[in-house]
Amino acid sequence: MESKYKLILQDIDAVIARDPATRNRTEAVLLSSGLHAILIYRLSHYLWKRNFRLTSRIISQIGRFLTGVEIHPGARIGKGFFIDHGMGVVIGETAEIGNNVTLYHDVTLGGTTVFDKNGKVTTKRHPTIGNNVIIGSGSQVLGPIKVGNNVKIGSNAIVTKDVAPDTTVIGLAAHRVEDLKKNRRFCAYGLNGEVEECISADSLYQEVRALRKELEEIKKSRPENREN
Repeated sequence: MESKYKLILQDIDAVIARDPATRNRTEAVLLSSGLHAILIYRLSHYLWKRNFRLTSRIISQIGRFLTGVEIHPGARIGKGFFIDHGMGVVIGETAEIGNNVTLYHDVTLGGTTVFDKNGKVTTKRHPTIGNNVIIGSGSQVLGPIKVGNNVKIGSNAIVTKDVAPDTTVIGLAAHRVEDLKKNRRFCAYGLNGEVEECISADSLYQEVRALRKELEEIKKSRPENREN
């Protein structure tokens, strides 16, 4: 029981540490809808682990109605978890979240339909998030992928591949990746786990540097720029 009490205190203190508008624990408990969602999840997850599955789902649904945050009681979430603004966050059943993770509003940790070699849907459908990760508002992290420690995911990013630790990633626009004439099976979130990788800010920086260097070489090769 003491460990559960400590876990709740760490969630409360995470609100104070990461939300400048919250000045103390009283304000956090009374006014943070994200914290309310997390506390309801802690209760529903406790019951889920003890096989009170229906009761835990009912409590989870009540939490969704009250806070606008949907966290499946089967998800596993570490200490110091913080949801800022709350509304629209979705965390799926097989999602795993490390310690000191921050999510902003409208983030989805969703499950894609992944098939094994026998054509059956795999059990692990949702992402695994490392420690000290920040996920910006509107981001979609989809499928049984791994996001490393200390990762920052920019707002509205779409992440469908593993992200290395200590990396910042940003989103990209939708583009054609599959001929649906060959695959008409239902796929959660419209993805089957075989889409292109999210672009990282680091790789974009390297590409821009390479393009600048190439442009400089082209300028130097022009006749008017050659030495007489």
